[in-house]
Amino acid sequence: MIADEMAERLAVLQPTRLEVIDESEGHRGHAGYQEGGQSHFRIRMASPALAGLSRLQQHRLIHTTLGDIVPRIHALALELEAA
Repeated sequence: MIADEMAERLAVLQPTRLEVIDESEGHRGHAGYQEGGQSHFRIRMASPALAGLSRLQQHRLIHTTLGDIVPRIHALALELEAA
């Protein structure tokens, strides 16, 4: 599952809190929805790796860490904080 794969990759950032939530069902009938989910995600994460980074830098770090997962999904919402 994509959510598990995301959590595994984000573990390298040593999060103190990590939630990877599949919100796909809430987007049924909307653009990018795929039957069975795995298209719309929300990540809530706190990590010391985010300290001192601007919001843009934090988002870039997450996208880089997720790598080839990002193009396989339709939407990714990020709620990030430095720990």
